Amino acid sequence: MPQQPSTRRAVIYTGGSLGPWSLALAQPGDYLIGADKGAFYLIQNGIAPHLALGDFDSVDADALARIRAEAKETAEYDAVDKDWSDTELALREALARGYRDIVIAGGLGTRFDHSLANVQLLAVANEAGAEALLVDAHNEIRLLTAGSRLQADHRYPYVSLLPLTSEVTGVTLTGFAYPLQDATLRQGMSLGVSNLLSAEEGFISLRSGSLLVIRSRD
Repeated sequence: MPQQPSTRRAVIYTGGSLGPWSLALAQPGDYLIGADKGAFYLIQNGIAPHLALGDFDSVDADALARIRAEAKETAEYDAVDKDWSDTELALREALARGYRDIVIAGGLGTRFDHSLANVQLLAVANEAGAEALLVDAHNEIRLLTAGSRLQADHRYPYVSLLPLTSEVTGVTLTGFAYPLQDATLRQGMSLGVSNLLSAEEGFISLRSGSLLVIRSRD
């Protein structure tokens, strides 16, 4: 039987750039999903995912055999017949199983098309009433449609705000080096790029639209 969402969150390991930083994301009680070669990455590091899924076109036959043997549950899809990427399959499966706090590791990498598609998946989670976080070695990306507070984090000193919708209105920032008051951010504007927190806590509020909040380091 699939594990029910009694745990705090789901962490998805997908096929982009992964490393030791991604293993450190997993906490006791997390429900771990490995998408395609993300599942094999976990197994190579001695971690059996609760669920491995995808078309597994990025792993060889020996790796797939290990995934089938070691994952607690496996769901395989035909590469031609499926409509969604492996990362989207994993996200939608996490949502279907009731998880509303989701971290995606490996969703960013050298394939910009996949990276951009995975950023847009944050809207899929938001529409389902979930909060998803897209993480790599240098970035944390989340989507806001309402107010939020940010704690100072030395790992990610830069904060950029980019509209996912055509415009975001009523953007107000407090606790930032470059504050805004009731601003409108439109796609293509760089006004929200590379801000810094000036206090231990910053606040972001908005009136309408969807805003990507990207915390990053060089």
